[in-house]
Amino acid sequence: MPSIEKSNDPVVAFNRQARHEYKILETFEAGMELKGSEIKSIREGAINLKEGYAHVVNGELFLEGVHISPYLQANLMNHEPVRTRRLLMHRREIDHLQAETQLKRLTLIPLKVFFKNGRAKIEIGLAQGKKFQDKREDIKKRETKRLLDRAQKAKQR
Repeated sequence: MPSIEKSNDPVVAFNRQARHEYKILETFEAGMELKGSEIKSIREGAINLKEGYAHVVNGELFLEGVHISPYLQANLMNHEPVRTRRLLMHRREIDHLQAETQLKRLTLIPLKVFFKNGRAKIEIGLAQGKKFQDKREDIKKRETKRLLDRAQKAKQR
């Protein structure tokens, strides 16, 4: 089970399945272009990253498949729960991501959403899909580590 890094920034949502399904090669921080009702829903924690992914189109980075629940107090001006959202990054980072995804056939996966200086940020990972054997090896390593930690803890008592 992946651990959430300790920081001062409150993590709103974490994609636990991503590290199981993909091998994360690099991580990047990006801003999100959101509507008012979306940011209020995110502050309530009503966001699901599980089926999300990012892609580059015409030099711009977009986030697809992320579900942000409608804000209950917003009336007519509420947002669509699943829509394409633009991510804000530096040009050289976007160019790097585009080259990596096209040449090496990698995927951009959202890992977590957090607040930094009052603004919602998303951490996306440049990822490579794991095969079934890789997943089994990770499970074996994790269980072996757990057993060793238990034995060491019992020895200290």
